[in-house]
Amino acid sequence: MKNSGNTILVTGGGSGIGREYARKWHDAGNTVIVAGRTLSSLEETAQGRDNIHAMKLDVANAEEIVAFAEELRERFPRLNVVMNNAGIMPFEDIDGARDLSDAEQVVVINLLGPIRLTDALVDHLKAAEDAALINVSSGLAFVPLPKAATYSATKAALHSYTLSLRKRLEGSVEVIELVPPGVQTELTPGQSEQDQYMPLDDFIAESLGLLMQDPTPSEVCVSAVKAFRNSEANGNQAELLDMLAAR
Repeated sequence: MKNSGNTILVTGGGSGIGREYARKWHDAGNTVIVAGRTLSSLEETAQGRDNIHAMKLDVANAEEIVAFAEELRERFPRLNVVMNNAGIMPFEDIDGARDLSDAEQVVVINLLGPIRLTDALVDHLKAAEDAALINVSSGLAFVPLPKAATYSATKAALHSYTLSLRKRLEGSVEVIELVPPGVQTELTPGQSEQDQYMPLDDFIAESLGLLMQDPTPSEVCVSAVKAFRNSEANGNQAELLDMLAAR
């Protein structure tokens, strides 16, 4: 992936990882479109940066994704990078019968959202120069957090889907998986203030440095997430699962 001169779409660009990536990419000389459900948050991301553009998008709405993609292509015909970053992570109790509406919403946003948006833009990306698709998964794709079981499962599925995309788009679109550890964002309430999570600025600096390598790694894994990513191969997945379950 080239460092500058791109036109980049970032979903979930109103906070956290999406916001900071959008700002760093803008400052490196890229045109950036931030998309999300709350226009005011997107406008905060863009404040003071003339080449960040806010567009409202609810990735849970299939029809809205199609209309959004059409408008996006019309307004930004040079679009060549898409970052599927939007996601939610509610905690849940799965050891008894319950209302599954929250779990179903997680699947729609975290998994169907990236699948649908990629589908809406893949033909455009295949025709673009220096095209790249970045899917944001999680260290929990490899060792699940039991109290966020559906979130973890959607990230595992997104990892698998990204492998398939990479194989099928080989030679036309660079497909990259960004695998964050727990990062100090507001993905869950109070997470940004908890010491066990990686500081957001540190994550952005380390992961962006990896992303800008030539060649770009197919998986961008900062040091803090490697134990999770490699747990099955290293034989300590059960130990890490026990640790997460005890939190």
